[in-house]
Amino acid sequence: MMGRLRLAPAKIADIGAVMRVMEAAFDPAYGEAWSSAQMLTLFALPSARVALAWDGEAPCGFYAARVAGPESELLLLAVVPDRRGSGIGARLIDDWRQWASDQGVSDYFLEMRADNDAVHLYTRAGFSECGRRNAYYRGGDGLVRDAITMRRSDIAEE
Repeated sequence: MMGRLRLAPAKIADIGAVMRVMEAAFDPAYGEAWSSAQMLTLFALPSARVALAWDGEAPCGFYAARVAGPESELLLLAVVPDRRGSGIGARLIDDWRQWASDQGVSDYFLEMRADNDAVHLYTRAGFSECGRRNAYYRGGDGLVRDAITMRRSDIAEE
């Protein structure tokens, strides 16, 4: 199945595919998903990129990121639940880093719910926790959860 996987920059016409992945991937209890209007604003920014992963004609993942100087921030990364653990997330991260690196980026950041299982994906990709926002997310279950900021630097330490 992975042999058919392809990644491509999303176009405005792909917003429906992006939103299908978003709705499948993000638990509405946390309010982390973006609206289509929020996503569409990224297409107008030259410093931003939305890329889709396709399995044949079916969208199965995406990321949204932006670049600011020597830094890039991963705004969202989503993989449809039935394809998690198949390498799509890692491919999306690699694509993000290659795109950002081509623009001179050497520091990569992301923020996520501290209890999100995706922390293992990011750790395997070389990210480590560099900050925490206590009680940042309030879930539909009434519990509050920390947000963690993760960083990966490709600057060689001397």
